Amino acid sequence: MYIIRLNEAKYEYEIHALVKAFYPGEEVRVLTPASVVKDRKIREEQPKLEIFFAKNCVTIRGEAGERTVFSDAKEAFGAAFYRYLSEMTRKELPWGNLTGIRPTKIALTMLEEGKKEEEILKFLREKHFVSEKKARLGLDIAKRERRILAPIDYENGYSLYVGIPFCPTTCLYCSFTSFPIASWKKRVGEYLTALEKEIEFTADIYRDKKIDTLYIGGGTPMTLEPEELERLLCSLERAFDLSGLQEFTVEAGRADSITAKKLSVLKAHGVTRISVNPQTMKDETLKLIGRQHTVAQVREAFLSAKQAGFANINMDMILGLPGETSEDVAATIEALKELSPDSLTVHSLAIKRASHLRDWVGEHGLDGLQNTEETMQIAAAGAEALSMKPYYLYRQKNMTGNLENVGFAREGCYGIYNILIMEEKQTIVACGAGSVSKRVYPDGRIERCENVKDVASFIERIDEMIERKRKLLED
Repeated sequence: MYIIRLNEAKYEYEIHALVKAFYPGEEVRVLTPASVVKDRKIREEQPKLEIFFAKNCVTIRGEAGERTVFSDAKEAFGAAFYRYLSEMTRKELPWGNLTGIRPTKIALTMLEEGKKEEEILKFLREKHFVSEKKARLGLDIAKRERRILAPIDYENGYSLYVGIPFCPTTCLYCSFTSFPIASWKKRVGEYLTALEKEIEFTADIYRDKKIDTLYIGGGTPMTLEPEELERLLCSLERAFDLSGLQEFTVEAGRADSITAKKLSVLKAHGVTRISVNPQTMKDETLKLIGRQHTVAQVREAFLSAKQAGFANINMDMILGLPGETSEDVAATIEALKELSPDSLTVHSLAIKRASHLRDWVGEHGLDGLQNTEETMQIAAAGAEALSMKPYYLYRQKNMTGNLENVGFAREGCYGIYNILIMEEKQTIVACGAGSVSKRVYPDGRIERCENVKDVASFIERIDEMIERKRKLLED
């Protein structure tokens, strides 16, 4: 266990995230004087690092000796702490000390402020220690995002997210709000009734605003039966004027939930973009991660979507899945190139606390999760061969290889909602269990409200969820 002791509670999140990035295989604990530690061994163990905050200075003490920073400001401390850890471990991180910060948001903000490209690159390299390659990737994406978002009305428009929290099964790596559909089959109607009430409230309170994008996600929305999908889409059409939508996405998701009849329902209701998400095109890995479908079913689902008339189909893949090598990644890319989707989202596997993957890592270790710059390049080259460009990027805690998630797409097939949710430029109203609404004010301030994650609680407490939204959205 990697223990860091602080003399006061300050910057604990940033300290934990950065140490974890340098020591991904360690369990990291940040202890303050107020920390309640029941484990006597942890209480008595010598810390690997000690950090002492004083007026206008911070002292770091560890294997690399003692270092004092004559400023206790977060930015100055973050830079000094990164340099200290880098010296101690003799390694650099591809994204430097950017933990919990969206790299493209920095670049996009600086572009909008009129900063020159070289100035932005210099800032990322020198202030945040981002590698030259990653800095240029972030800037390239920010420039593309700026162009894609140009038609969006941030002040008078908004985006809508609708969550369907059911899945066929829970994947090994997943921590999203999802419940096995088999256990909830008899209560889906109740969930839709509560969801419709929330949808109607949203339409009423924002009746003078227009929807730019609509995204139905989950969970796996396609776990709904065709008549349940029909019911949901009809309720959205009754509540909102969808004639001005710039994008209407449904996360079709897993191949074992996609049928021709369900695709027909989506197409009939004007859905413009869907995702068919294999994550890998290796049957053994699909079985290991708990996805009860085969590569053959992925191909069948994708071709069914093409046959149904969808001209903007996204596919997802995950790098660093258990046991997969660079050769497996290359094989997945070749299989996806044969299908030729319109966009490709490349995820770096994140080890989330609430996922079963955390237990797998505890049993098998991190060595079985291979995600490197080489695998990222294999995926990027595959996307380029499909005439795609990177258009959005985000990072999460505990990502294998300390790398990134990147969305690639052909011109005209960009996922606008994906950019909006990451760059936080526009209000996103979210309906459904476990969803989070974000109101973005003209001055850039952001306020949030969350819906309860548990489906039964959401159904029973829908009036409370609506009241939370009222407080957030009312002027």
